[in-house]
Amino acid sequence: MALPIFTSEKFRQVLGSFPTGVTIVTTKDGKENRGLTVNSFCSVSLNPPLVLIGIEKEHKTHKLVKNSGVFAVNILREDQKELAERFSKINRRRERFKDLSTWVAVTGSPILEGCLAFIDCKVVSEYSGGDHTLFLAQAEAIGSAEDQGKALVFHQGKYTSV
Repeated sequence: MALPIFTSEKFRQVLGSFPTGVTIVTTKDGKENRGLTVNSFCSVSLNPPLVLIGIEKEHKTHKLVKNSGVFAVNILREDQKELAERFSKINRRRERFKDLSTWVAVTGSPILEGCLAFIDCKVVSEYSGGDHTLFLAQAEAIGSAEDQGKALVFHQGKYTSV
């Protein structure tokens, strides 16, 4: 089998064959809530409870997470596609939290009301990963909805559920 030419488009296509969960990572900038849609999220360790997220270095929320050292991961429900799209649009940064109910647990990072689950985190290490920074963080508080429901998933360039 001949190897295909390696391009960023082909790389994206190949990675798109692996379904990923959809989350919104949030933090706080003084009085203003900030956040973005992230699917580069995974659990790392149960003891201590560690998770990993990747954020593009050029994204404004990257600087805020780096400076604050805290964030919350909001795991989205299958019916929260609009929310995922809202937090992924560059031109809607100031409107992302408009008409959303939030609350805080331990770190002060906003937790979105109605999500499937949340993990409130404190960064313990950072690693450069190309155009992203990988933030390794310890869970300080966790929670999930009583009605578990299904998670929103991103697969082959589309939102879906399992």
